[in-house]
Amino acid sequence: MKLTDLLNAGSGEDIAISAPSRVSMDFRGLQQLVASTTKVLNDAGMGRNDRVAIVLPNGPEMASCFLACACAATSAPLNPAYRVDEFEFYLDDLKACALIIEKGSESPALAAAQKLGIRIIELSVPEGACAGQFTLAAGEPAHCDHGGPASASDVAMILHTSGTTSRPKIVPLTHRNVSASAQNIAHST
Repeated sequence: MKLTDLLNAGSGEDIAISAPSRVSMDFRGLQQLVASTTKVLNDAGMGRNDRVAIVLPNGPEMASCFLACACAATSAPLNPAYRVDEFEFYLDDLKACALIIEKGSESPALAAAQKLGIRIIELSVPEGACAGQFTLAAGEPAHCDHGGPASASDVAMILHTSGTTSRPKIVPLTHRNVSASAQNIAHST
């Protein structure tokens, strides 16, 4: 099973993402967002198992961006509170091919990505958008020969261990891993 299978199991008008004081996004909208994000990433030369770092504040757009990217590439969420040197370490260690960041952000992640020659993709939230809705601006197009939706064995997400006793280590989670975890959580609530 892969994340798109879980997403497609949602009923079209049922709420998929909500946030206080915002209109909720339904499953149909989230499915469309995943499809448009896949197209943007593929058109920018990124596809399955390419590592895309995400530095966004906690909120509905972080959640939807993580999911949408994981369905097309490998999501690598990073803590927005990191310093420049920490971003340099994590972006380099990940071998990230792109960084998604809010348009207009002054995050130190920008300087780290620029230093490492990592493509910057700007995320914007349209005025009056429902919770989780965003658009991406990825710049120049590039060829991608491994695009389209991810498979169950593709890596959906990469996290780093805390590194309390040694250097942080990369932990890859496949679509199969993340889907099984999501199903277990759903069955326990």
